[in-house]
Formats: sequence, C-alpha cells, structure tokens
Amino acid sequence: MVVDLTPVHEGIRPKMNIVIVGHVDHGKSTLVGRLLYDTDSLPDGKYDAIARVCEDTGKQFEFAFLLDALEEERDQGITIDTAQIYFHTTGRDYVIIDAPGHKEFLKNMVTGAASADAAILLIDADEGVQEQSRRHGYLLKLLGIRQVVVVINKMDLVGYSREVYESVKAEYVDFLSQLDVEAQFVIPVSAMQGENVATPGAATGEWYDGPTVLESLDLFTPSPTKENQPLRMPVQDVYKFDKRRIIAGRVESGIIRVGDTIRFSPSAQEGVVETIERWHSEERDYALPGESIGITLTEQLFVERGHVISHVEHMPTSSTSIMASLFWLGDRHLRVGKTYVLKLATQEVECQVESISHVIDTSSLASVGDIATEVAKNEVATVILDFKKPVAFDRFSDIIETGRFVIVDGYDAAGGGIITQTELPVTFQI
Repeated sequence: MVVDLTPVHEGIRPKMNIVIVGHVDHGKSTLVGRLLYDTDSLPDGKYDAIARVCEDTGKQFEFAFLLDALEEERDQGITIDTAQIYFHTTGRDYVIIDAPGHKEFLKNMVTGAASADAAILLIDADEGVQEQSRRHGYLLKLLGIRQVVVVINKMDLVGYSREVYESVKAEYVDFLSQLDVEAQFVIPVSAMQGENVATPGAATGEWYDGPTVLESLDLFTPSPTKENQPLRMPVQDVYKFDKRRIIAGRVESGIIRVGDTIRFSPSAQEGVVETIERWHSEERDYALPGESIGITLTEQLFVERGHVISHVEHMPTSSTSIMASLFWLGDRHLRVGKTYVLKLATQEVECQVESISHVIDTSSLASVGDIATEVAKNEVATVILDFKKPVAFDRFSDIIETGRFVIVDGYDAAGGGIITQTELPVTFQI
C-alpha cells in the first residue's frame, strides 16, 4: 500500500484527522518513521541518505532518524511538515497530527489542530503504563476524542510476550473505560522491526489476529459532518479596503450564505451577508466548515476580533460566567480569586476563578476533594469562571470549537478545559 504525503483536494474522498500521543520515550517518532518507510511515503532517496550517514558515523540506524531529518528540512524552509503528515489508504485520506507534549495539547485546543476524530496512543511494553500515559488519556477525553487505538510498542524488548501484552492491555483499557473512552484496538507492535505497523507480524501471529496500525485507522468511524451543525464563525479580524469592510474568519461549523441574516455574539448586533470573499479560490455564494473567508455586510456594523457569527435562530450562549471541566498543567497552582486570561476561539478575556470543586488526580483518578481553593499540576477539576465582559460559547458536547478554551497564567498556556454547562446549576458532578 502506497501512502501519499500530498494533501488530497477536500470533498473528493472522506478525510479523518488522527492525533498521535505517547510518553516521550515510548517510540512515537520511530512508529511514524516506520509507517512512512513501510508505505513508501518518504521523499526519494531519504532513507538511503540517512542509512549512509549512520554507516559513515558508526551509528545504528533508527527509524526515528527519518522524522528528525524531515524536521531539519522543514526548519530550513522545505515544505515538509512533520507536525501534520498527510497520507491515504484505499479507504480514506488521513492527516496524522503529532502532539509533542502537554502544553502543545493546550495550545491546539484553541487552534483546532488537535481536533482529531481519533487517536493513536503509544505505550512501551517494557516500561508499561506510566503516569504520562494516563494524563494523555485524560487530555484525549477533554479534547472530545472517544476513538482510540492503543499501540503497545517495543514488543521485541519483551520477547513478544503475550503475557506482557495482556497485562498492559488490561490495565490501560480499564483506565480508559473509567473516562468513558473506548480503546477500539490494542495492537502489539515493534515499530523498529515493523511488527504489525503496516503488515501483520510473524512474531505475534500465533496469538494476535487483530488489525495492523494502518488497518485499524480504516475501521474508525468518521465524526458527523459539521455542515449540519449551527453556524459558528469566530471573527479573526476586520480589514478596510476603500469603503469596504471585510470581516475575516474561519467557518468552524454550519454553512454561511449570501443573503443570510447573521448575529454577532456577544454584542447582539445583526446584519445581512452581502458578499463572501475568497483569496485565490473559486467564487461561491456560500462557505463550508474549514474555509477561511471574508464577508461584507449590506450595512456597516462595529465588529471586532472575538465576535462569533451565527444565524439568529441558533445563537451561542453569551454570559459573564461559565462552568467547565479543567485540566491544569501550570507550575503555579490554579487558585480561587486569582485572575487569568481565557482564550476561546478568537476571544481573549480576563477571567477570575469563582469556585473549584471535584478535584481529581489524573494519574490515579482518585478524588482529591469535593470543594477546594486550588488545583495543582496534573489535576482536573470542575470550575466556575467569571469574566469582566460577556463571552460567546457553546457546550463542548454541542460544538467543539466554541466549547473548549485555554487558560493563560502570565505568559504560559497553563490549563485547558471544556464547557460543560451553559446555565450554572446549584451542584454539578463530573
């Protein structure tokens, strides 16, 4: 099976985004490097060049070197992006999104880069389930990713032991089930040897008859189309050209058309779409999810970055407070009464922690306390945040892009969360 790194034009075939995560030493780069090699996806001569360098320097060849080489080329301005790897199987087109660490997860919650349909999560067979493995599982839950394939890598280091595989599998599947996250497949793999990456492995063939990593991807269920959701288009900026004002943004869900009456939240202004502007694209009188466009209105309104465009009949909630489930990664504890900056879509506003409850340790899922005054690093809690001005949002379960946010402490993206309620109840249990 040949895999093509060139993106396929949207709309021709189904597409799925897959995020790949794992402990820093559990072999993620080796798995991706091996996948690219086994599917003939590398630039011509790249493998041979790296192999020669290893031979000349006396180093043992590692498939992770392939990814490192592509990273160096990207840094030099060559258009190969190791953060997003494009390929396709006979079933559909894919984008594999590499998430290097926790902080990148948080940043991606706003940018949408980690808005994946499914995830590959790596665990080292020799080291077993680590705390970071559990935290990645919780982050996948916060990102709304419920389809997961668990790859138990480095099976060669444990002699392809079925007992080791079953032990690691049982422990991690049980952990994910407590998060309401299902592991559709748990695959024994040796990325270095190519066992069960793109082709079935001989070493595990006597006791494993499930799919390879590549085959498992084609068995995932695509997310429902965003075209059928309510319109959400966060305003990125407003540009003035002569007497025209072009309101620019990305359509996150729904469809916007010329002639539509739209509402800007939280300002509550309404206007009618006069034109839809595109750059170097075919002209159409409508725009679909994923398109970055500009619009003009029949009458001028004061619109600014952060406003969320919707149709009048399906508006987001606008409020000065939210209830959310929050994952904290800051070195300084999240504290009641402290002021932070919240980033939600293109909105950026100061917020204050009004209350903290139901604090959970993500490594053990043990309850730290029902009512608290602070949240420590790597803990999850239910929080109520108050804002100095209204914010437009949706429940995460309704619309992902306007239902998740990042908390900035000073200059650091220190926490991320999902909005669980649009109206604040007296009590709430996550």
